[in-house]
Amino acid sequence: QVQLAESGGGLVQPGGSLRLSCTIHGSIWRYNAMAWYRQAPGKQRELLATVYPTGPTSYADAVKGRFTVSRDNGMNTLYLQMNNLKPEDTAVYYCKGRRDDSEDWGQGTQVTVSS
Repeated sequence: QVQLAESGGGLVQPGGSLRLSCTIHGSIWRYNAMAWYRQAPGKQRELLATVYPTGPTSYADAVKGRFTVSRDNGMNTLYLQMNNLKPEDTAVYYCKGRRDDSEDWGQGTQVTVSS
């Protein structure tokens, strides 16, 4: 059974915005942490943001001030709002749920930033 699924990717011009969604079977708090990652072609997977049940969200320097993580009121969806997108943001974006001894990954959604 698919536990996580990303959606919302697409083609956007530089300076534009997209909102990605990660839908979770059950509650996001079946995990002790959630995170957004991305992977550009030929590059290592890059951690963008980490979300905990308590405490603030942590953002990578590359996206701080441009990307924002939020949750829906039912705690079944994690969002990544991406503003002022740049060509270097082009990548496949993934969400991850982490437990003490395991982790779940979504299938990824493609974001392409190009004029």
